[in-house]
Amino acid sequence: MKIVCEYVWLGGDNELRSKTRVLNHTDSTNESFSLEDVPTWNYDGSSTKQAQGNDSEVMLEPRALFRNPFFGQNAFLVLCDTYRPNYTSLENNHRPYAVEVFNKCLSEKPWYGIEQEYFLMDKETGKPLRFPKEGHPNPQGQYYCSVGAQNSFGRKIAEEHMVFCLNAGINLSGMNGEVAPGQWEYQVGPCLGINSGDQLWMSRYILERVAEKNGVVVCWEPKPLKGDWNGSGCHTNYSTKSMREGTDEKSGLEFIKEAVLKLSKKHKEHMEVYGSGNEERMTGKHETADYNVFSHGKANRGASVRIGNDVYKNGKGYFEDRRPCSNMNPYLVTAKIFETTVTNDIVSEIDMEPEPSDNCTF
Repeated sequence: MKIVCEYVWLGGDNELRSKTRVLNHTDSTNESFSLEDVPTWNYDGSSTKQAQGNDSEVMLEPRALFRNPFFGQNAFLVLCDTYRPNYTSLENNHRPYAVEVFNKCLSEKPWYGIEQEYFLMDKETGKPLRFPKEGHPNPQGQYYCSVGAQNSFGRKIAEEHMVFCLNAGINLSGMNGEVAPGQWEYQVGPCLGINSGDQLWMSRYILERVAEKNGVVVCWEPKPLKGDWNGSGCHTNYSTKSMREGTDEKSGLEFIKEAVLKLSKKHKEHMEVYGSGNEERMTGKHETADYNVFSHGKANRGASVRIGNDVYKNGKGYFEDRRPCSNMNPYLVTAKIFETTVTNDIVSEIDMEPEPSDNCTF
């Protein structure tokens, strides 16, 4: 039986690339086909800014397998790591780092729910869909979770993407129109550990393919529209087993508070891996915190970290790190949050609190 495998990886500018290989599978069905059946492959790294022409092979090592929603049942998408022929990792191959971090404390079972925002852009004008060639549309507000041809631009693509992700086996948990025209969001999760980064990267690839099919460009920049417009984030909701359940000695909420305090000590380190161009988005306006100042708040979307009302009510749950931007690398972000809050014991005594937002009551 023939199996179609589309290998997906990151090029030298962190752009998604792919190529297809047809494999012979001895089983008469695809039910037994697994990641172990996908062979290592390679590509020309000199064409992706990842190698020189006189030694151009870059190795593709399969890491995650998804159903291919663009083909029939005997087709798969294969997310890959990238290595040199001597199997040293390429500089932008961050998955091995994330695996190493998560493996340090598997018992905490970190869950992530990532909110990916993006703009759909007209490839002719370079502006969001239905944005006038001259001037500006109505101010933002009417477009959020909107309906109607005068308000919602790109729904066909956003909904088709949702269906394709679900058919691929991605745990996509929702989608909605966002605040600016042509801006959308979808949510992936909850996912456990390294699976979160795998699923988000593949969901981005599927969105690129759906947009390509419809002649539209996906913009992952955190602030593509200057002025009084929201930027695009990649808010990361996070919990550990201790936060979700608590222990006999400590509530889940107390574990959350300790984690937030640890994050406050490493704010600069986190901002360095939370995406490029993020300082243009995080101005303290448009539902963002100040890029240079850590803050936390109860149900406050203008804080670096938001803890929901239900978490206080239930005494356990999760928190939302609102700092990551739309082009962030999910392997770096998820691993860094886990590293700071669990695997690095950087706060021996919880006796200092970060500067809170106005409505925060720790």
